[in-house]
Amino acid sequence: MRYAIDPEIAPWVALLVDVPIADVTQARALVRELTAAAPRPDSGGAVSISDRAIPGPAGLADAPDVRVRIYRPVAAPAGCPAVLFLHGGGFILGDLDMAHSEALRFAKLGCVVLSVDYRLAPEHPYPAALDDCYAALTWLAREARPSLGVDPARIAVAGGSAGACLAAALALLSRDRGGPALCFQFLTAPKLDDRLGTVSMRTFTDTPMWDSAKVALTWRYYLGDRAGGSDADVPAYAAPARAQDLSGLPPAFIAVCEFDPLRDEGLSYAQRLVQAGVPTELHLYPGTFHGSRLIQDAAVTRQMIADEDRAIVRRLGLEPRRTPSC
Repeated sequence: MRYAIDPEIAPWVALLVDVPIADVTQARALVRELTAAAPRPDSGGAVSISDRAIPGPAGLADAPDVRVRIYRPVAAPAGCPAVLFLHGGGFILGDLDMAHSEALRFAKLGCVVLSVDYRLAPEHPYPAALDDCYAALTWLAREARPSLGVDPARIAVAGGSAGACLAAALALLSRDRGGPALCFQFLTAPKLDDRLGTVSMRTFTDTPMWDSAKVALTWRYYLGDRAGGSDADVPAYAAPARAQDLSGLPPAFIAVCEFDPLRDEGLSYAQRLVQAGVPTELHLYPGTFHGSRLIQDAAVTRQMIADEDRAIVRRLGLEPRRTPSC
């Protein structure tokens, strides 16, 4: 292998399953199979979990309800913070079950988590997923005090990969619409730029799990023929790297992997947020690639998770983890 993969991760690379996204139906079946076979973390009685359907995007008569999963720490007092969690999957894969482990982990830090089962491309291209996420955000803000016991001033949005794209886009959209105020945006390995022009995108054509060809294909699934077009063709709400004005956005946490084609767009977005006066924490993890955190026993993976947890705790005003309560 021509990449200096972390030595604790490298032996596992050959065992990782390649998901063939050229066939979306096959890819989804494989992801569901892998999700079902993976160990499912237990809440240990510390977090209550419930599924429900909430109203879909306002103003769209044919928009279906949005399925969400609500995680609430059992000991959480009224007024704890909340995280709107958006799963990854290249806009084409993923569901509430795939997102379960990470959503539960955030809830155990002491916040209510609303995990969103947004519509997927290519059947539902942009802006369907973003519309669903905005509907979930407005519902969360509206129900914060009356039914969820959440502090409406401490609502964060979080996601990884395509979920991070939706999270960043949601921060832009809510700012511009005068929607619910977000206190934090949490973006891991964010997918932000459909133009595919960065050094990392041009270089990492054969990286494990996720390479530049897969990135290009998923953008086409999401945006169709508009992918890579002009700013008039592709709005910033579809590809946040295109946003001209990043001022007034919530504080950000951005994490990128060294051998990820998405690396440089995450680095650039973090730099531009800083330049726009947005408090931003940035991490780059050497020897890692998109999806390498599946090797959970590696020291670098443990460091990634510890950094993420600390950022959530600090930005949402939680107590350092001792108990699973707020």
